[in-house]
Amino acid sequence: MPKIVDHDERRLELVDATWRIIARHGLEGATMREIAMEAGFANGALKPYFPTKDTLLEFAFSHVFNRTNQRIAEVTQGQSGLAALRAFCLEVLPLDEERVNEARIVIPFWQKAVNDPQKALIHQQSMAEWLTVIRRCLAEARDAGDVSTAVDDDALAGQLLNMLLGAQIEAALAPAGRGDFGHHHQLEGYLALLSQPADH
Repeated sequence: MPKIVDHDERRLELVDATWRIIARHGLEGATMREIAMEAGFANGALKPYFPTKDTLLEFAFSHVFNRTNQRIAEVTQGQSGLAALRAFCLEVLPLDEERVNEARIVIPFWQKAVNDPQKALIHQQSMAEWLTVIRRCLAEARDAGDVSTAVDDDALAGQLLNMLLGAQIEAALAPAGRGDFGHHHQLEGYLALLSQPADH
């Protein structure tokens, strides 16, 4: 009997190979030939899955975003308020090699999104999803009395998201061997400010 090919599994293998290549060689070094070799495919075998490198990059961004969300769902299960917010942020922050490599996928995607409405829309929808989660956690924390700052939750959510995205840029563009950026400490400092009295 002919072997049944799981196309979704093949796509994920290619996406994993893509982000390993981008992490090592950057976007320009991530040729379809290099990606095929990394995944153990013949060069032409990529075409049915991803006709162009652009489509592969799009899928890779979505895969990284979904994988991050899966981790977030696992660590925030049964939590709410500041505890859930902290857990959410720790999964997004580039605190280990895997998450730094994820940031290295995200940055070239952003670069392409500047002139590509489809990619820009994917980014906007992804960030809107994260902002919804952050606002919900902030509202829960405020109800619990853990957030008392006079700064409104929309502004707080925007500040936090920008901090997370900035951390990804810093880690992805850092020289080889640089690992500790103080992101965990910065997050704790931000969360501490949320409990400042309203008249502070």
